[in-house]
Amino acid sequence: MKLVSIVIIVGLILLYFIDSAFKLNPFNVEMLIHSGLRFLTGFVVLGIGVFYAHQIKLKYAVCLVLLLALGDDIWDYTRDVNSFRLEVMLHSIYMLAWGALTGYLLMKGLMTGVRRSE
Repeated sequence: MKLVSIVIIVGLILLYFIDSAFKLNPFNVEMLIHSGLRFLTGFVVLGIGVFYAHQIKLKYAVCLVLLLALGDDIWDYTRDVNSFRLEVMLHSIYMLAWGALTGYLLMKGLMTGVRRSE
């Protein structure tokens, strides 16, 4: 679990630098929705479903991630929120990758702990 803590702390530090470099406000409601959706999608679909459990094939997972991201962007478009900028797209890719890494390491750490206790 130490590794998961390190990944979360380093990820938050890198997120601060990414937001500072792109001049994004991470505490804006729109950015919180974007970041949270991307992180959770990466965490559940990519980190747990694809890389750890191998329950979802990568091709289907990428389609699901793109579908969720497209749905979020269409929802933003209907509310007149402009999220089609390079900075926001790079931020979204970072959040997906960070979520996938965190999900994979968390499940690996939890299952290793369960196996040790048996």
